[in-house]
Amino acid sequence: MQDFINFAAATLRISTPLLLVGMAGLLSYQVGLINIALEGMMLAGAFGAVVVGYELGNTWLGVLGAMVVGGLLGALFALSVITLRANLIVAGLALNFLATGGTAYLMDVIYNQSGTLAPEGLQKLPTVTLPLIDGLPVVGEILSGHSVLVYVSWLAVPLTSIFLYRTVLGKHIRAVGEHAEAAQTAGITVWKMQYLALIVGGVLCGLAGAHLSVGDLPLFREKMTNDRGFIALAAVYFAAARPKWTAVACLLFGFFEALQFRLQLRSTPIPNEFLQMLPYLMVVVALVAISLRTEWRRGWS
Repeated sequence: MQDFINFAAATLRISTPLLLVGMAGLLSYQVGLINIALEGMMLAGAFGAVVVGYELGNTWLGVLGAMVVGGLLGALFALSVITLRANLIVAGLALNFLATGGTAYLMDVIYNQSGTLAPEGLQKLPTVTLPLIDGLPVVGEILSGHSVLVYVSWLAVPLTSIFLYRTVLGKHIRAVGEHAEAAQTAGITVWKMQYLALIVGGVLCGLAGAHLSVGDLPLFREKMTNDRGFIALAAVYFAAARPKWTAVACLLFGFFEALQFRLQLRSTPIPNEFLQMLPYLMVVVALVAISLRTEWRRGWS
């Protein structure tokens, strides 16, 4: 039973950055833009959380710094693809390369470190004990005692849904994604909605990065996002950009990532290389399923 509890709790922790970045990718999808730069925004946010938290001596300020960094990169991406009309894929990949190389370079220049940055004295975020739930057997051990950003990621899903489907701004964003010219004719400023979606998405990516760097262990590693941005983007397409099902897809991917960690700790006949490939294999399976579903619907239309 304890193994199940540990595995379930690990799945929730691992799914946290996927949920946050999934909501960011969903927002960009809703305004008709493919945000390939999710990975870079998250990585830069992780670095920003460690640097700001260490330099200012406060982890919460580090989280705020991560949000600012993510939002700024979201604005930079928006400037590139909306105002300057750069190619979405090229601009997104360029931002990812900038984040990967820039964080490694700054870590070397500022702290004379490479690979891993673990500043002495930097504290991780405190854990939260949920009243009433904490005392319940099994359920309390699974749901209670996580970093605050785990619970923020849970709130991000219904809040995103309410924003998109229950507010005027959200309806404008969806109108832009469904038909930009018709939205423009109706008096909606398309570029403003696109900027808003990408900047808010950048903030969410910054939060996801902060979870990775100060949520469990207060450190930053080069390329520590480990392609989670692309996995979250696959979850968005898998769920057809619906918040609830995007969250389910993120939890599914988190489950398989936690599973491969668990299996690696046990003596199994399965090669480690296959276990490491498992989360990405599920992404491929999900994308194939999306293609088959699309073709099936076309065949019946």
